Amino acid sequence: HWNTQALDTLMEALVRQELNKNIAKNVVFFLGDGMGVSTVTAARILKGQLEGNTGEEYFLSWENFPHAALSKTYNTNKQVPDSAGTATAFFCGVKSYEGAIGVDASGQRKDCLASHNGHVASILKEANDAGKSTGIVSTTRVTHATPACLYAHSPDRYWENDAMLTPEAVTNNCSDIASQLIAHPEIQVVLGGGRREFLPNNISDPEYPTMMGLRKDGRNLVNEWQSAHPREAAYVWNKEGFDDIDPDTTEYVFGLFEPSHMQYESDRANDTSGEPSIAEMTEKAIQILSKNNNGFFLAVEGGRIDHAHHDSLGYKALHDTVALDTAVQVAIDMTDPRDTLIIVTADHSHTMAIAGYPVRGNDILGVVEDPTGQVPVDGLPYTTLGYLNGPGGNLTSQSFKVNGVRPNLTGVETNSKSFVNEALVPLEYETHGGEDVAIYASGPFAHLFTSVHEQHYIAHVIRYAACLGNGKQVCTD
Repeated sequence: HWNTQALDTLMEALVRQELNKNIAKNVVFFLGDGMGVSTVTAARILKGQLEGNTGEEYFLSWENFPHAALSKTYNTNKQVPDSAGTATAFFCGVKSYEGAIGVDASGQRKDCLASHNGHVASILKEANDAGKSTGIVSTTRVTHATPACLYAHSPDRYWENDAMLTPEAVTNNCSDIASQLIAHPEIQVVLGGGRREFLPNNISDPEYPTMMGLRKDGRNLVNEWQSAHPREAAYVWNKEGFDDIDPDTTEYVFGLFEPSHMQYESDRANDTSGEPSIAEMTEKAIQILSKNNNGFFLAVEGGRIDHAHHDSLGYKALHDTVALDTAVQVAIDMTDPRDTLIIVTADHSHTMAIAGYPVRGNDILGVVEDPTGQVPVDGLPYTTLGYLNGPGGNLTSQSFKVNGVRPNLTGVETNSKSFVNEALVPLEYETHGGEDVAIYASGPFAHLFTSVHEQHYIAHVIRYAACLGNGKQVCTD
């Protein structure tokens, strides 16, 4: 079995020596926020186990891509990065500081005046300039750190609405991120969360009437978007409206499905108004964007992987990763690798580790089952997945104070979506991890991902392969 499997893989690798040097007509960029290598491995096992197998032998959709590399994720001022500086790197092609949205490191965080001289163009803008259709899909607020770097320029990621701007920012004419999105009516597809950033503070949310918008300038940016797109356009905020969109007759879509972030995949079925999955949003986006003969650029973020990790909710982090896997498969099925570059990567990792010596097929969300291995010194069970720091550390610390030992997980449903995984250092929120993350690529010039790269290199490969911007391109090389 193992020899046959290795030989098959060898033959596939030999075929891959025929490099794809076509121009990338289309680019689909998938970002698993916080999806470090340990998250990919654990999600792979979970997906296999959900299909009735032991799990370790499974492959996620992107793990069958012919090319892979590693990405160095640090910010210019942080050893362990945040999601704004990293997104500026892989979407705009320059590393920057923590909190930076589409600006270089010539300024500093919250310095509006200095940021005006540091604007850097994203690959989405360059795709628009090249006549391509463009779209953004995210399970976070569409004004959140990662998607914001596709269209906005801000020295602080938290300036999502005008109420968050500092007096200095107002004085020196910095715009909030939501208003910057509306200033780009050429973006054809925007799907995600974040209604509150676009609505004034005297307007009720359509899904949760007791919740109000956050804007204090009185602007209703949803209405402004609708006025800018009077024909062949749809604004939607629930699953019914989303399903009613006919991609054949619709050119522009603005979908905001929650006041803040969209639901976790494991909670989505309980949403009263309904939300599309990340795979459904990806499919709809490609259907609309692919009508352009010049091609398209689509960015898709599985953003809540990160949020689940911050709360040490391994179950939700892995299930959102599996949902991203389904979305990537949708893109694979709907495009042609001869003219479509698909990239799957992460902005940073998290502190989650896979540890112990569990037997083959052990529930990846369960406690370690190792009949012949080490027994913990305290005699208590422990989970395969654990975090270096985070909320689980608070539970551990409290248990030591009260009982003198770790929490006893005997009989606890550790594979429950509400289970907070164990951690060592007690923190309110678990932190990011600083190790390299993987880049997986398929399609034209995917072979340019070869080793360990600086994270901003990703944008330059896309520019080269798809002939975007003013730098080095295959079209002029």
